[in-house]
Order: sequence, then structure tokens, then C-alpha cells
Amino acid sequence: MNDDQLLRYSRHVLLDELGIEGQARIIASRVLIIGAGGLGSPAAYYLASAGVGTLVLADDDTVDLTNLQRQILHTTDRIGQPKADSGRRTLNAINPDVEVIALTVRLAGDALAAEVAKADVVLDCSDNFATRHAVNRACVAHGTPLVSGAAIRFDGQVSTFDLRDATAPCYHCLFPDGDDVQEERCATMGVFSPLVGIVGSMQAAEAIKLIAGVGKSLSGRLLMLEALSMEWHSVRVARDPGCPVCSGR
Repeated sequence: MNDDQLLRYSRHVLLDELGIEGQARIIASRVLIIGAGGLGSPAAYYLASAGVGTLVLADDDTVDLTNLQRQILHTTDRIGQPKADSGRRTLNAINPDVEVIALTVRLAGDALAAEVAKADVVLDCSDNFATRHAVNRACVAHGTPLVSGAAIRFDGQVSTFDLRDATAPCYHCLFPDGDDVQEERCATMGVFSPLVGIVGSMQAAEAIKLIAGVGKSLSGRLLMLEALSMEWHSVRVARDPGCPVCSGR
């Protein structure tokens, strides 16, 4: 790190658990964020501020007036612009040392697999089960840690799925893919704006810990928040030995 970086990241360097070595790993890392909306916004803010070397921001949607209540990467004058491009502008202003790659397409198939393979950590900040399961399959295939978050109404949840541990579950172990799954979307159910900030920030924290190799991740645990009462609940999650996605690893 140069002198400017040592000053910018000095409050990380002062942490014994991180230090210069941990911050250097953060600077050398590459993180893929799927979704530049409510969860992706705070997650990207903190990852860029922390100095993640390369942030890949993937979102095929455009900024809408209804997004601005919670999607803090975007501003009123960017309504109609691609969210990934809007996010890149914001993140470049926060930390010009971070390379932000904006992908204004929905990642799927080989393109998704290629981006997951290049990433050190993947953050699933999407809002639908089809994307979540596709991202999980790609992360399992490439052994890339996945940090998954969700928020609807006043309820939030976050977990980490790290298949580098042979006993760890994947997303499918916890939420099996099926036609009978009831999809709930912010557009119809609403969402408490600070909730996505809490969950997205926790996703960033999990990613930084994984990159720097510090602390204990949420692998094997689902952390849930009920924001009306501000009560947290933690549930242990075991690997499903019959899981069609990860049981063969």
C-alpha cells in the first residue's frame, strides 16, 4: 500500500485482526454483487469504502422513482439510467481507487459462471428465487463463497454459504427450489427502507471477513431480523445430504 492508502484505510489497519495484511487482501480482492438495488446499494457502499480492488456490479434494471426510498446508490437525476451505471458513478466518487465494472445485463448461464469463477466472494442482492438459485449453483460449482441477503416488509435475513468447508450447506439446502415457492416482491408487499441498509451492510461485513480471513462467518447459520420489534433470531442450518446441488461435492 502507498501512503495515501495507508491513511485512507488507517482505521482498518489499526484493528489487530485486520492490520496491513488484512487490508492488503481486501485491496487485492474481487467481489461480484448481483443486484444494485436495496441490498446491493449499502453493500457496495461499504465494500468500495473498505477498498475492495474490483467491484463487479450486475443489474439489468433501470432507476425508477419508487427505488429512491431505499436504493441509496441512485439519485433523482438518474431516473431512467441503468442501475449498474448509476452505481458505478456513485462508487467512483466514494473511492476512485476501486475498479467498478458495471454489467447492465442479467447474468445467466456461461456469463454468470465466468463472473462467479473470477470472484473471491459473491453477494446475492437479488429479489427473486430464480436468480438466487442460479447464483447458488454457480457458486457451488466453482467453490466461491456466497453471501445471501433478503428483505421484505419488516423482515430481513442474511447468511453465508461457503462450500470450501465440506460440511457447510448451500442455499438450496436451506431453501429448496420448487414450483410451490411463494414469491414476495417489494413492488407488491413493501419494504422498510432502513431494513435493506441493515441487511446489505451485514452482507458487506461478511464479505470483508471472508476476504481478510478474520472472525467467524454466518456459514451454517441463518440470521433473521424482525425490525418492528428489533429482535434478532439465529437458526442453525445443516447440509442436506440429499441436496441435488451440493451433495456431490
